Formats: sequence, C-alpha cells, structure tokens
Amino acid sequence: LCNCSAVGSDSTAECNITTGQCPCLRGYSGLRCQSCARGFYPERSSQRCRPCDCSPDGSITPLCDDSGQCQCKVGVTDLKCDRCSDGYYRFNETTCEPCQCNNHSKTCHSFTGTCLHCQENTEGTHCELCKKGFYRSTHPTHACHRCPCSTVASTGTCHILPGETAPRCDQCKTGYTGPNCNQCDNGYYNSDSICVRCECNGNVDPAQSPSVCKPESGECVGCLYHTAGFHCEQCEEGYTRDPEGTNCTKKEATVSPETKEFTTSAGNVSEATSFSTAVLNSTLPPTTIQTIFPISSSDNSTSAFADVSWTQFNIIILTVIIIVVVLLMGFVGAVYMYREYQNRKLNAPFWTIELKEDNISFSSYHDSIPNADVSGLLEDDGNEVAPNGQLTLTTPMHNFKA
Repeated sequence: LCNCSAVGSDSTAECNITTGQCPCLRGYSGLRCQSCARGFYPERSSQRCRPCDCSPDGSITPLCDDSGQCQCKVGVTDLKCDRCSDGYYRFNETTCEPCQCNNHSKTCHSFTGTCLHCQENTEGTHCELCKKGFYRSTHPTHACHRCPCSTVASTGTCHILPGETAPRCDQCKTGYTGPNCNQCDNGYYNSDSICVRCECNGNVDPAQSPSVCKPESGECVGCLYHTAGFHCEQCEEGYTRDPEGTNCTKKEATVSPETKEFTTSAGNVSEATSFSTAVLNSTLPPTTIQTIFPISSSDNSTSAFADVSWTQFNIIILTVIIIVVVLLMGFVGAVYMYREYQNRKLNAPFWTIELKEDNISFSSYHDSIPNADVSGLLEDDGNEVAPNGQLTLTTPMHNFKA
C-alpha cells in the first residue's frame, strides 16, 4: 500500500511502484509527504506546512525553526527578520544601522533614525542638545546641568562663554542684572527676594545717582528739587508745597505779632532796643545779648532783630527760667539741711553718769548749751531740776543728788 499523507500528498492511493514515493504538495517532503520541506514549518493548529518567508536582507538563512522564527542578522529582529531591532534603523539590503544618539538614548525611529526618549536632560535628532533651562558642562562627559537662572528673574536659559567654566544667563528680565540675574538693576531694590522699582516720585536724577535708591531698603538717594524723606515725598526744612502740590518752594518770612513790637519801623528802633535790652539784661550777660541781638544804631537794626526767630527767643527765655528755678530749689534745700542740722545738735541724746558712793554725778551734752531743756532726759515724775542745773533722783527709799 502507498499509505500517502492525506495532508501533504495529492493522492493517498497512488505512489511510485518502485520506490513507493508519494506525490507531495508544495511545502511537503518525505516518502509519504508527511514532513515539511526546506523553507517551511508545521503550523501548530492544523499541522499544515507554512512557508518561512524569511527576509532575504535581514535573515542569515531562508530556514526557520518549528515556530517559524527566522535567523536574523545583527540589528534585525521580528519573526521574519524584516525589522530593525532597538538601537538600529534604516533597514536595507545589507543590515540595519545603529542609532546615533550620543549614548543618551537606546532607541530611534526605524526609518528616519531620529532618536527617541532622550535621557539626561538632552534633546534633538541625535540627543545632541541640552533641554531648555540646561547647559552642557565642560566636563569630558558633556552632561547637561540645570542653569542657575530663576525663571522669575530671567528666561531660565544660559550658556558658557569660551574660556569660562561658569554659565551665564542668556537674558535677564526687567529690574534684574548680573551673570545669574540674581542682583537688582539700577532703579530697583530687593524686597523679599524680588526686585521692585524704586519709588522716588520723580525727584531723583539717575545720571547723578545711578542706583536711585538703596538696594537693600529702597530708601531714595540724592533727592532733588528741595525734597526729602524716604521716598523724596516731603519738602526740605524751610520749603513748602506750592498750591498745585507739585513743587517745593521756599517759605516766605512771616512776622508774628510779638515780633512786630520789635520791628515796626525805623523810627521806633531806640524804643525796641531799650525794651529788648532791659528784658535780656535781667537774665543774660552782655556778651550773650550782643551775640543774639547785634544791636546797632544804624538803619539796619530792624533786620538784626529779624535774624532771630521768635521760637529761638522763646527757647532762650525758657532756658533762663529753668536755671533760675533750679538755683532757687538748691537754695531752699540748703537752708532746710542747715536747720535740720541745728535741731539735731540741740536734741542730741548724749549723757554720762558717774557714781561716787552715795552721790550720782550726771553730766549732759546740754550743759554746754545755754537754755537747754534737760527735763526730758529722765522721764520720771519724782525728778526735780535744781536751779544750778543738777538733777535730784528720787526713789521710794532714798533721794540722790546729781
């Protein structure tokens, strides 16, 4: 019997009479057509032989294993060896070319070779560039490091100039300056790590004071147009705002009613001079008066009084009054201390008693003081004072003469 395979043979009953070879279908081989021919593999589900179909450009041989996997060249992958493996691109007649990603990626587009998933803060077709906000160091590894530039003060990008090792920020924002944009520019000051514009009300000239204000506090420097204050918002002493409230103008001299008595007219110069001299002579020496009020018999005596303001005159008078009060208080205190001293001297409780047999001799500090009252030295109703200043001590049993 031929016993040909029902799957791989054209006929199950016909075969070669001499050899017994069955007529096999394409992809089958063997005496009875029971095996897959070269370049075919058995399909697991149906056991039919399927062609390997290995890519002639990507495979080493047209043969495949029982699973249909072809033997691929280096850099080629997939079941039929018709696709570049990871790290390779541009499938051609010879082989796949390796990706050019500067060791920052292992994959690239299989047709264009564009690197995918660049690592270590790189980007670009071949991962040759640093991402925005990073710079390439001068180290041999050429790693990308983050720029020391805040996005608040700058664009966040930086670069290294030839011959330098430290990066510089590309562009600082308004109000910031320095290689790393971490300093306040002229006309700005640091307020909680943020550069804020100086507020000087237009009364500072940047040409004369480039910084305009102090960088650490914001206090204006070099106020112009007779202004003063932290923000040059006030007028200097002796100046006041004009009616429009914009400019500072010099104050006009105003004469108070008290001052008019001294400066009414040139005809009353002698009278004003005598009055002021009389007042000041009572409290100040002549040299002081001449210094304060340079009195002259000429027509310019009125302007001499006007040079001294009424406030200064009041201060001088008040100072003199205070000095007089202090002197009076010192004098009263001295008198009080002296009288206390005299009273204590009169009432000094010092005495001596001398016992001689039956007699008691008593002497007191008051013996040397005329009209001294010694009755209070011994508080006893039985004691009597003799006319000669001696005390008689009386007891229930004896009387002693002192």
